[in-house]
Amino acid sequence: MTDQADDNPGGWAGRRGLRAGWRGRVTNGASAGTSGARRVGVWLAVVGLIALAGFVNVMTEIDDARRRGLALPLRLPLTLELTSAIAALACIVVIRMAVRVAPPGRGPWWRTLGVHLAGTALYSTAHVGLMTLLRMLVFAGAGARYSWTPSELPYEYRKDLLAYVVIAGIFWVASRPDAAPQAEAETAPTTFDIRDANTLLRVPVGEILAVQAARNYVEFALEDGRRPLMRASIAQIEAALGPAGFVRTHRSWLVNAERVRALSAVGSGDFRLELGGCLTAPLSRRYPAALARLRGDR
Repeated sequence: MTDQADDNPGGWAGRRGLRAGWRGRVTNGASAGTSGARRVGVWLAVVGLIALAGFVNVMTEIDDARRRGLALPLRLPLTLELTSAIAALACIVVIRMAVRVAPPGRGPWWRTLGVHLAGTALYSTAHVGLMTLLRMLVFAGAGARYSWTPSELPYEYRKDLLAYVVIAGIFWVASRPDAAPQAEAETAPTTFDIRDANTLLRVPVGEILAVQAARNYVEFALEDGRRPLMRASIAQIEAALGPAGFVRTHRSWLVNAERVRALSAVGSGDFRLELGGCLTAPLSRRYPAALARLRGDR
């Protein structure tokens, strides 16, 4: 952990490399962060959702054609839905990034809404563009021509908007802390187990000044100057240490409210917290509840 209130975890790269093969655990020994099985489950849910929508669309198109007395070959709707599904899966990164940048319930509502409105537009544009390109290639390979006009954009956007909301909801729910650590954290812990490489440190909670996130790791700033790393998410640590008086002041920072010695404005609504030992942490304007708590407003 650097002793500056910045947002750059780049200086941790060397220390993380020493611990890359170790799976960290939080307090009760449960695997920290989003487990591999959970990630697989999320992606299976997304793929299954897209596959189900494609199947329903294919069967609907065939049934509609039959009702009109037309013989619709299966390969046509199947090609259309497969190209749409492939393009959707390729563009899901847009939804995932939007949920990471602006998860519901974090920060001002207008910022969250703005990010996701932009996300729907970007997702739909990328999806339609890639889908159209794939269809043109497939049709050309079959000696046919696929035609598309911009007038179809509103229709495609309506479908993509619904898909965006559902998939974003899956990613958001999956990113929330597990119920088990939350239940355990209902009573304030007096000690906290930090697994640093092959070492387990049982530290009194009052000696933890702050916690900073960096990708799949968190680093603890201890009163005695030690900086143990642990493979975990900042959300997991927040769930475990929140009842002990730790406050989320930034998307990458969690501080011990009892150890804050000074709070000073740095402009644009942000603040700097002094925790002792030359250690400072940021307090973002996006966390007004933390500011109110540290000021004693509630």
